[in-house]
Amino acid sequence: MLSARSLFQEIYQNDEAFRLFCSIAMSGESQGGWENGRISALVADPVLAPKIARHGADEDKHGRIFRGLMRNRDLEPVEVPPEADYTMLLEKQGIGLAHARLRDNQPLTGHDITVYLAHSRVTEQRASEQMRLLCRVFEHDSHMGKAVRQISADEDNHLAYCHEELLRLAKDGRRAEIDAILNRTAHAEIKVYRDVSRAVMAHMGRILGWSRAKSEILAAGIHGVYLYELSGGWRRMTSLRMPTVRNALGGPSAQKVATPSA
Repeated sequence: MLSARSLFQEIYQNDEAFRLFCSIAMSGESQGGWENGRISALVADPVLAPKIARHGADEDKHGRIFRGLMRNRDLEPVEVPPEADYTMLLEKQGIGLAHARLRDNQPLTGHDITVYLAHSRVTEQRASEQMRLLCRVFEHDSHMGKAVRQISADEDNHLAYCHEELLRLAKDGRRAEIDAILNRTAHAEIKVYRDVSRAVMAHMGRILGWSRAKSEILAAGIHGVYLYELSGGWRRMTSLRMPTVRNALGGPSAQKVATPSA
């Protein structure tokens, strides 16, 4: 019977599949680290900028964790297939701040910061959910379990920070702007996530020699998730509630913060 646990265990047990999985994850985290680092340098707010820098440092750390998981098995990263590059595909859809904007040394505007935080709110929701899934899958594995628990705690902190900062901006009169950007971002994200999931599973299927029937079942499952999200599941990515613990990125990096259910 196909399940998330059996699927990830199959990937984990195959060096080539595991190398691709970690390479994709490492690339996404490293891109996030660079983006947040540039954003923090372009933000004038002395309170917000260090939080964004902390966010970027966490993403860089996650990239090193995935590289370390590969190194432990004497594996080297592989190039990420363009169709599996979640971050860049979102940028091509006009979501978030474009890399060209981040390479510019002009300070970010209030609108730019709103776009950044809304983009992070949506993508961190996805990251938090995925890492919690991996925590369940690898709860009894000493190496993977420790790695994904550490990343999961950070992703929860990032999500809490996005909720709090967006609510602060909403209080300053940006609520309508925030809601519009969140809605557009969420609708674009669920399509990109569907397409990336299909691409990754196609590559895994070739590496692991899956039968056509198994590949079709997985593709149908991915499409089913997309239909659920399209019919209303996307709203969990756009709601805003104050997190239980405040200032998630203002304390020690090991702090575990409870986040609201979105």
